[in-house]
Amino acid sequence: MKRLLFIFILMVYFNNIFAATSNPIVRIETSKGDVIIELYPEQAPATVKNFLRYVDDEFYDGTLFHRVIKDFMIQGGGFVPGLQQRQTYPPIENEADNGLKNDRGTIAMARTGVIDSATSQFFINLIDNDYLNYRNSSSQGYGYCVFGKVISGLNVVDEISQVKTVKVEQSRYVHYSDVPEDDVLIKKVTVLRNTMDETAE
Repeated sequence: MKRLLFIFILMVYFNNIFAATSNPIVRIETSKGDVIIELYPEQAPATVKNFLRYVDDEFYDGTLFHRVIKDFMIQGGGFVPGLQQRQTYPPIENEADNGLKNDRGTIAMARTGVIDSATSQFFINLIDNDYLNYRNSSSQGYGYCVFGKVISGLNVVDEISQVKTVKVEQSRYVHYSDVPEDDVLIKKVTVLRNTMDETAE
């Protein structure tokens, strides 16, 4: 009886989420709990398409939140345990000039200093990181592309942000900072609803 009640509550919960938006929704299952993300294909079409491509390929399953900085962001989607990097598709266009801001709870693409260098890695903002927003078309001012927002599970994101981190040296020339001492796994990323497929039909 309790199990049936739980299933019913869960169905009502997701029905309410689906009713509130017509955008694609994904679930990120982590070792700390689930995070539900609403994606914004209208504002960031290429970025959302790229992200969903990795999801469909099950690329993110078994990867890590490998970089955690308290009061800043948590980053994942590129490394598996042992800090081995997965092979990605080519980089995509940076859509940071889409008007979306790097506010608390938003998800954005990680990249190098090159404007159009984002591939698979993403981060979730823990606070309003205004300086990551698009300011101008220069390499210093282009910013980081926001393409969605956490609509459930922000408490899980906050819990991840509190884990102890260390510096990891893989070799004399390769080292990583702000790595969780204990792995924070992205167990699986699942599309709960993909309205981009409906639009394409």
